[in-house]
Amino acid sequence: MNRSTSVQTLLGGLQWLFFMFANTVVVPLSIGVAFELSDGEVAAALQRAFILTGAASALQALFGHRYPLLEGHSGMWWGMLLGMAASAPSLGLSLPEVGGALSLGILTSGIVTFLIGATGFSHMLARLFGPVVTCVYLFLLALQLTLLFFKGMLDYTPGHPVSVQVMLLSLLVAVLVIVVQAGKGPIRNYAVLLGIAVGWIGYSLWLASPVTVTGGSGGSDAGTGEAASSFLSLFPWGTPHLSWGIFLTAVLTGLLNASNNLAAIRGADELYGQKAGPGQFRRSFMLTGGFTVLGGAFGLVPYAPFTSTLGFLQTTGLLKRAPFLAGSAMFIVIGLVPPLGTHLSAMPLSVAQAVLFVAYWPLFGSALRVAAGLPLTNGMVLRMAGPVILGVSLMNIPAEAFLNLPPFIRPMVGNGLLMGVLVAVIAENGFVRSGRDGSSGDGTPIRPKVTDKRNNGISE
Repeated sequence: MNRSTSVQTLLGGLQWLFFMFANTVVVPLSIGVAFELSDGEVAAALQRAFILTGAASALQALFGHRYPLLEGHSGMWWGMLLGMAASAPSLGLSLPEVGGALSLGILTSGIVTFLIGATGFSHMLARLFGPVVTCVYLFLLALQLTLLFFKGMLDYTPGHPVSVQVMLLSLLVAVLVIVVQAGKGPIRNYAVLLGIAVGWIGYSLWLASPVTVTGGSGGSDAGTGEAASSFLSLFPWGTPHLSWGIFLTAVLTGLLNASNNLAAIRGADELYGQKAGPGQFRRSFMLTGGFTVLGGAFGLVPYAPFTSTLGFLQTTGLLKRAPFLAGSAMFIVIGLVPPLGTHLSAMPLSVAQAVLFVAYWPLFGSALRVAAGLPLTNGMVLRMAGPVILGVSLMNIPAEAFLNLPPFIRPMVGNGLLMGVLVAVIAENGFVRSGRDGSSGDGTPIRPKVTDKRNNGISE
């Protein structure tokens, strides 16, 4: 029995490891390209990302919110940073100048997030980010991620046709994950692991060998040496300095990013059929703030609990913390041993994103369950549908459309998730003050009902 439990924990840990890797590896690579970092700096950023993500996730599960939720690079921050880097020429600033200003904003945002948790202000923030905001955030996050993963599984690049072979393999992998997860018995809990394993083997046999991320032109030895020397270097994006437009955008993004903590913990509450206490919220914010400060210092996208982990939990049924902690420990080891990270980086990203494309579908269910606890009056529908439709519309408009806007608000306006959540906060709290459509009359938002655990799609 003990041996069987250990094997299940190990296999579950491997699933978590691949999930963490697939959600992490693309972020430092894209940031490295956006800020024109050297090969060695990108390799060092990957190491730091693996170590800090594994450590942050484990600490949150042990001492923070105490749920098995990936603490990773925030999608809201990621989009804003890429947008800022792209707008550097129109801002009249160099990339190091933009990066330095962003670093200061991230450091400040991390300190603010830590203080929100330390002072107990997270309880007041929870009232500001009510169920309407949570529902809008979950819908927009699910749409943004599935769109991103669908493009990734096709290996789509604007201006270039997709490869038929890559498309067929990705679709086969996605169908495999759907069939396995819809089946019965323990094997359905390993749908993600099976999808990645079969897809990786199929890619190696059928298609050309995937490119290994080792840092390019300088060669692997040179890249490794440079990575070792820059592993602990501070502020690789640029020296911190104050630029008010960039600073204010970063701080606002950090405040709205708090919706990640609230939505993730509330979603986990519903999934586990329990309610997190004020202490769990406080510790979660403090840990997120602390690791955001570290991210700003070491050139990483700030951290937040991944609400999308709820979809992974529903897909795999890995509700216990032991496999999650095992996967977090493996991820830290990969960061400490660069050759392991180099080998794992050979995983075809189209395969990983095909698996994630399906794994995140249950996130829509989380949003629908939050909506089911709200009275669907005309006013309530407008407050939910308006921000969602606005966010989706902005997601489908190219960044070039906003070139005539002031540079410091351009990245924010072009971010559909950020704007949708911001409008939802204004709409919910503006209507709540009037005591209509979903308020108790005293300005307190109605909280979503907790549904029966038997209806959440997870096998006991």
